[in-house]
Amino acid sequence: MPTYTITISDTDLLALKNDLLDTDQWVQGAVNGKVAACRKRMVSTWQPVLFDDPAVTSIPATQDEFITAVVARADYKNRATRDAVELTEMNPAE
Repeated sequence: MPTYTITISDTDLLALKNDLLDTDQWVQGAVNGKVAACRKRMVSTWQPVLFDDPAVTSIPATQDEFITAVVARADYKNRATRDAVELTEMNPAE
């Protein structure tokens, strides 16, 4: 499991502590919220793709298995790859 470190200034920490009881808990909650939103968006984007693919005979029942199945597909591209493809298409080499 990856570990991420964030860096904020001492002044920013003081501002957070003005409103928050536990800054670590708030940061983890913010990350958990973003992960939940990304999972929901990924499932809602890919579920119709899998339903319409005649090669798919079953769809995983859990989100973790679903996401693992999606990223294993040949047609899956993560955000960085999609952005790189889009940039290439917008600026083709001459």
